[in-house]
Amino acid sequence: MNKIQKWLEKIGWLNCRVEIASADASFRQYFRIVKDNRSYILMDSSLEKESLAPYINVTNILLAAGVKAPEIFEKDLEEGYLIIEDFGSVHYLNVLNKNNYKTLYNRAIDGIVKMQRADASSLPLYDRDFLHFEMNLMKEWFFKKYLKMQLGDKENMVIDRTLEAISDTVLSQPQGLFVHRDYHSRNIMLTSKGDIGMIDYQDAMNGALTYDLVSLLKDCYIRFEPKEIEKLALSFRDKKGLDTDDETFLKWFDFMGMQRHIKVLGIFARLYLRDGKSGYLDDLPLTLRYTLEAADKYEETRPLAKLLQKVRLP
Repeated sequence: MNKIQKWLEKIGWLNCRVEIASADASFRQYFRIVKDNRSYILMDSSLEKESLAPYINVTNILLAAGVKAPEIFEKDLEEGYLIIEDFGSVHYLNVLNKNNYKTLYNRAIDGIVKMQRADASSLPLYDRDFLHFEMNLMKEWFFKKYLKMQLGDKENMVIDRTLEAISDTVLSQPQGLFVHRDYHSRNIMLTSKGDIGMIDYQDAMNGALTYDLVSLLKDCYIRFEPKEIEKLALSFRDKKGLDTDDETFLKWFDFMGMQRHIKVLGIFARLYLRDGKSGYLDDLPLTLRYTLEAADKYEETRPLAKLLQKVRLP
């Protein structure tokens, strides 16, 4: 905190009140700064300074597309600090319930449609290699290191064949779109003016149509009625004006969800084992449930569902 106060004085932000706002799954921290009765957020990326340039680039891409991303007021890439617009403290997760989720999700779906108008051409490609790099985190961190499962040749073959089938279907849907990559209830803010604010998008990529949709609707932190979620997914298709039948679109949606949730099983285990962040273990059961439900629906992925059905979380 003293280092931050000294930096604020250095850039002329005097007599500010500073308090901790939040942290995230990375090594970033966020502080709320009050200056002249106005509130700002200081993003402390001093432990991963390399993340700031992508954050600034993606912010500019989103703002150019008319998306509500935080305005940047001060930046110091050498120290690893940004001062950005404060969207408040109300996340979607704070307010979502069975009475309002359809309305709130529809607004967030409109946000995806707007995000996908952004120019993603400069962003890294979400290609087959990267899809597999992410999914392989499940084998390494979830199965081997967290569950301490010994995977034999048969189990490895099931996993490898399933991951190929998943990536085939993911890559069969429209590509070349802006992908936030973490568009869920903890990263969507309700501002004091009632707008939706986007945060934590610095890892955005150029990828598949349904990634952000499934991040939103099959959220690892909250769950709603699957049939209603499917209707909301199809409403996104209609808002995009896609001439795709229900069965095909929902398969895209489900397979994209499997790719994400397989990855997240590995990430949550890694956050616990490597980074000491045990809170994410509470979210493993829902993530595993989403993966199982989707995998059990399709012939190509049913062998993985049978393998996952044997899993007993500690």
